[in-house]
Amino acid sequence: MHGAALSKASIALEQLRPAAERIVQVQRADGAIPWFEDGAWDPWNHVECAMALTTMGYTTAAVNAFEYLRSTQREDGAWLGEYGNALPMVDRDFISREKAEALIDSNFCAYPAVGVAHYLHSTRDFSKARQWWPMVKRALDFVLTLRRSDGSVSWSLEAVGTDKDDALLAGNASIAKSFECGIYLAGEMGEPCARWRDAHASLITALQTKPHAFDRRGVGARFAMDWYYPVLAGALTQAQGRKRLAEQWDTFVDGAKGCRCVLDEPWVTIAETAELVMALMVIEERARAADLFETLLRYRDEDGCFWMGWQTHEAIVWPQEQPSWTQAAVILAADALAKADRQGGVLTRSVAL
Repeated sequence: MHGAALSKASIALEQLRPAAERIVQVQRADGAIPWFEDGAWDPWNHVECAMALTTMGYTTAAVNAFEYLRSTQREDGAWLGEYGNALPMVDRDFISREKAEALIDSNFCAYPAVGVAHYLHSTRDFSKARQWWPMVKRALDFVLTLRRSDGSVSWSLEAVGTDKDDALLAGNASIAKSFECGIYLAGEMGEPCARWRDAHASLITALQTKPHAFDRRGVGARFAMDWYYPVLAGALTQAQGRKRLAEQWDTFVDGAKGCRCVLDEPWVTIAETAELVMALMVIEERARAADLFETLLRYRDEDGCFWMGWQTHEAIVWPQEQPSWTQAAVILAADALAKADRQGGVLTRSVAL
């Protein structure tokens, strides 16, 4: 990376203290990190926030988040996660705080492996990682029960055997990263993980060569995550990743405004843009990643917290929400840029294979 770009990213990381404080503000006394005050909770976004807290040195808050996961895990290894993205708007600007539908989502259940791997990789705190290791094992073993014969993973326990069953592309790419991190943790703990290795290899093969195995209902192609997440998760080769991002760059990236959430709406979202920054880091397009990251810094309030999105046609913040996981995604993107010339972390490099 050019020195100037790296310097900008490093400065930005220190400037993200308000974003970290926003996550702490949202975190409940029991350790749970919902989307926002009185908002939906799910394991994936909770873990993303825990990783950001670890990155920013809020270790106690991060530990409390992982302890909440350990205390609420079901006997089968899963968690119920609320679907906040299905909640209606209560008016033009705010998302409803009503109770969201809760499901057992395979990607939600797999992601704690990434969080614990990130914590161990960042802190080298083996004592805590060993305490959470049984939780990770149960969670990934549960995800194995949702595998399909073609190597993909059904999106939820409730959907199996129904007409809603499907293998979501972004979710499966994230699961591949979760298995990778599980393999890394198994190595650190000195334990075997042959079934996870097999599942990971089969899933990578499916992601690279079996597009028909995913999105059978044809609803995912409009989402940016289905475009960039196989790249971010390291599920593709560098050449495949560069080709994939190039093919739809102009479809999902709105000039200097950021990454659209969906291709058919004039709405760039800060979390998706931050994740695209990390995807670019995976394929070593560092200068472009740094430039894209710079676009994010305009989407802050006067206190330094990030808005959820920007409606490009009206040129307004929309909705007027500041989700905890939006703050987390920006922090993790800044961290990836800051560590570009060093070893890096678990999100933008392979840690086990």
